[in-house]
Amino acid sequence: MKAVGDNWDPTRFCVLHSDQGFQYTNIAYIRFLDEHGITVSHSRKANCYDNACCENFFGHLKSESLKLHDFPKTNNDLIQMVERYIHFYNYERPQRKLKGMTPVDFRMSYLSRFFL
Repeated sequence: MKAVGDNWDPTRFCVLHSDQGFQYTNIAYIRFLDEHGITVSHSRKANCYDNACCENFFGHLKSESLKLHDFPKTNNDLIQMVERYIHFYNYERPQRKLKGMTPVDFRMSYLSRFFL
């Protein structure tokens, strides 16, 4: 929140999803999120699979984008960097688990079996 500063817009919908670490059960932390209109979402206790796809994506984002480049200096720069990475991840980055296809190509290949 300090990084966002005065640019925070509490009227926009925001969800913070995380595991059930100790900080997320801290009353002061939960109150702070609530005061800023942030909806809290937790994985089920002792179930890492609830958050697996998010953890996987953010791990790639951090290692392939944020660690390879200078950290963005402004919020706009950060948003643009993440948007570029999301596009790269979905349209250009082949994945072994998707038979060497990008996520979009994999979906199109799957859907083409039913609609062509």
